[in-house]
Amino acid sequence: MDARRAEQVRFPMLDRILGAVARSVVRGRRMVEVRAELEQCEPGEVARIAHDLSVTPNELKVLARKGPNSASEMDQLLAALGVDRSQRPFNEPALIQDMQRLCSVCESKRQCADELAAETAAAHYRAYCPNAYTLDHMIERGRGKAAAAPEATTP
Repeated sequence: MDARRAEQVRFPMLDRILGAVARSVVRGRRMVEVRAELEQCEPGEVARIAHDLSVTPNELKVLARKGPNSASEMDQLLAALGVDRSQRPFNEPALIQDMQRLCSVCESKRQCADELAAETAAAHYRAYCPNAYTLDHMIERGRGKAAAAPEATTP
């Protein structure tokens, strides 16, 4: 095989595997950086940051270990459920922050990712998602407002 042909041979599976490894390394480095920054903070500063986020200092440390994208499944699940985050009640920062915190520490990440990939999460999330009750309540609350709006404007 000549050099030109060797350059053209592609291995898609190998490319995907190497890409996944590279992304994992980058995520790992980010997590180490976040943890290192938090460890350099004085206890009082950690307490202030935790207070601002409405978590305890210990919860803040756990969240820092999980990394900045530890709640990415939540946005994917909201999309699968057809939720528009710009609309009430899903545009309430405190609500989203609490849901992200629960998602970050969720023990069903693998199942959630599998369900999202299979596009079955909207049908099955109630069986494993710690935000299921809140999601159902907020979706119903959003529907109630949408249903009430036409009546409110009718003379």
